[in-house]
Amino acid sequence: MDLFSRSWTALRAAVDDLSDDDMGRPSGCTGWLVRDLVCHLIIDAQDVLITLVTPADADAEPTADAVTYWDLVEPPTGDDPLDALIPRLAAAYGEPRLLKFHFDDVGSAAGRAAELADRAARVSTQDKVLTAGDYLSAYVMEWTLHHLDLIAHLRSAAGPPAETLAAARASLEKIAGVSFPASFSDTDALLVGTGRRAPAETEKAALGDLADKLPSVLG
Repeated sequence: MDLFSRSWTALRAAVDDLSDDDMGRPSGCTGWLVRDLVCHLIIDAQDVLITLVTPADADAEPTADAVTYWDLVEPPTGDDPLDALIPRLAAAYGEPRLLKFHFDDVGSAAGRAAELADRAARVSTQDKVLTAGDYLSAYVMEWTLHHLDLIAHLRSAAGPPAETLAAARASLEKIAGVSFPASFSDTDALLVGTGRRAPAETEKAALGDLADKLPSVLG
């Protein structure tokens, strides 16, 4: 199973394990509850489906790969209309089981589409052209970070697979042009590196000058 499927399957399983109470807890995304994050994941899954059936022009050369697909952006301010829309959409489902049902329905379809995709085919999204394989590889970062967000305040929940954590860390280091200290676990590198938590004093010492360059916010 490739890393896209591995990370997506693990994230879908984590959502399936959520209780109704879990849905109302905070997520690792500032200002979003777990239910809001699940709603966002539905939109992400829809984006995967849309992109995989949006071929680039026949003569279009790739303009991005799994690393350059991501841009470093300013930290979110909460003013983005879509960010504000997500909680309202999540609340509109009413019962958590309906939100989970929709996520499972769309998520299953996205997973099947990824398995069937021609990895060499060129697709177009966000004014970029890249192979379907690179596009799906880029989403390993998305699924892994959001898996960490999902379980941020759920102590007994299963985390992302070790291999996808390692792959996401490697991607973040390439995107940001930095190398995290070997003393950092993959999870800590991702959380600190993307601003999901502040580094402890010992971590700041290990980071040295790198601490001033963090976090790297992806968009």
